[in-house]
Amino acid sequence: MRALLQRVHAASVSVEGETVGEIGPGLLIFICAMQGDTAAMANQLAAKIAKLRIFKDAAGKMNLSLKDTGGDALIVSQFTLAADTSRGNRPGFSPAADPDEGRRLYEYFTNAVQSLGIKTANGVFGADMDVTLTNAGPVTIWLDTAA
Repeated sequence: MRALLQRVHAASVSVEGETVGEIGPGLLIFICAMQGDTAAMANQLAAKIAKLRIFKDAAGKMNLSLKDTGGDALIVSQFTLAADTSRGNRPGFSPAADPDEGRRLYEYFTNAVQSLGIKTANGVFGADMDVTLTNAGPVTIWLDTAA
């Protein structure tokens, strides 16, 4: 699985002008299931994200995790994270899982994050979404279970 994390003061996602998910301080997580990904990979990624020390402690050092801070996670599906730009100028997305498997793993990942005691909000799988965020830092981290 592939994830792009952004540490945020706040973030929201809307579909057709209606807010469907929003959080305060925490992480905006763009997530993509890739071909061959498994539930075990989703669990591994959820655990890594929950423990990743990218939030500031009292001394201003990135030493705290999402769990430590009690922050929330806004989880948004984004198949374009699977973009293959190695040929030509138009990205290909064949490395992404097929839509049914992508949805299953997206929902599984969300449940895995929730099971770690993190409050989550979500976008709508496969929808055309507008995402608004106030990036904190900025801090943006790329994670890939295949790497």
